Amino acid sequence: MPKPHGFSYETRNDSTVLITHQGRAAGTLRGGRAEKFLAEVEAGDAQLVMARWTGSYKFGNERTARNHPRNRR
Repeated sequence: MPKPHGFSYETRNDSTVLITHQGRAAGTLRGGRAEKFLAEVEAGDAQLVMARWTGSYKFGNERTARNHPRNRR
């Protein structure tokens, strides 16, 4: 599976964190969750952390598998 890419985040004045993926909003974090997210981003791979927090880490063959004749009904 390829590494996640295309994620970015923005911290706003009201301590809200907006996570985007390729320019589209993927998640908004507030309060304690935002603080925990920022600490985790500083400690590890930012792209992987953002992918996990948004649930957008399964990019790959899912779209291809959905169209496979075995999976059509």
